[in-house]
Amino acid sequence: MSVTTIEVISFGYLHGAPPEAHLTLDLRKHFRDPHVDPALRHLTAHDLPVRRAVLTTPGIRESVLAAALVAEAYDAGPTAAPLTIAVGCAGGRHRAATVAMVLASRLDKTIAPARLVHRDLDKPVVER
Repeated sequence: MSVTTIEVISFGYLHGAPPEAHLTLDLRKHFRDPHVDPALRHLTAHDLPVRRAVLTTPGIRESVLAAALVAEAYDAGPTAAPLTIAVGCAGGRHRAATVAMVLASRLDKTIAPARLVHRDLDKPVVER
């Protein structure tokens, strides 16, 4: 096993530049945004309705699986090193945070100890 630790960082592009990472998933354009639902707008990935909305979006589970497969490829490499995966959406409160939670949990169980960081989860909602 080459990956020594994994850091999964969720973030919002509207709060600044993406963090430096080996792999960055940009969820902004291709996946339904819970922000457009007024009932979910001020909730976060800590709330079950948000997680349900994100995880039932077509393509999200496949994206988590694809990112996990990329992490496995890094783990197959010859040099032991940490791995950083960044997951971004517009505000960092819904899609990115949910996907990062699921991905970090999966990688923690299958590859190496995973640390989850939510860079923007607790920042104010960006009205757009």
